[in-house]
Amino acid sequence: MQPVSEQTKQLLKSVGTASLSTLLFKRGLRNTWLSGVRRMSAAKTNMVGEAFTLRNIPSREDIDQASIFQNPEHPQRKAYDNVPAGHVLVIDCRGDTRAASGGGILTTRLKIRGAAGLVSDGCLRDSEEIGQLDFPVFCAGPAAPLNLARHHAVDINVPIGCGGVAVYPGDIVVGDADGVVIIPRELAADVAADAVEMEKFERFVMQEIQRGQSVIGTYPPSAEARARYEEWAKKNA
Repeated sequence: MQPVSEQTKQLLKSVGTASLSTLLFKRGLRNTWLSGVRRMSAAKTNMVGEAFTLRNIPSREDIDQASIFQNPEHPQRKAYDNVPAGHVLVIDCRGDTRAASGGGILTTRLKIRGAAGLVSDGCLRDSEEIGQLDFPVFCAGPAAPLNLARHHAVDINVPIGCGGVAVYPGDIVVGDADGVVIIPRELAADVAADAVEMEKFERFVMQEIQRGQSVIGTYPPSAEARARYEEWAKKNA
């Protein structure tokens, strides 16, 4: 698996998930934005990292007792404790929000390990504590019950579904105020570069709209608007 360059990661930190999802749509990928997942923590910069995944199935009362955490191989604990630096832990909770998929202690462990963030389509407990962390955390909201009430962790770093989106280990995960987008790693460099250019053009469009130009003929641009943009871009290179 080819590494994603630091330059590409820095570009992705500078652009929005709205731009990224549009560019992925233009490439035929319509299902890349995680539904129901929003920012919980205080971190305001973009989350960017490679996906490291955890898969859950529904829990069962005869198996999922609190004593199960005594097992050092328990997948949930092992996942939080083994996420490589620079990666994002992405948790498949099947969209079930009736229990937490982690909490303050486990999230802090990710931060200390140098992980790039945490994403879950389930909930997290200790939400006030997590809300104060300068560490990217995205989930479906708060929940007090521990994970065993609804979730049985079964696999680490396998393909999962999260927020209705397929996530493969090594996919590029980007999160901002609009949510989380998954980018196939082989597209990351091209999409990042195109997003920078797209947002530059949209800054021009915003200036045009603010000075009274119609959206029609400006966004998307007519030949005349395109010429104005090219002149503007030279002055704002």
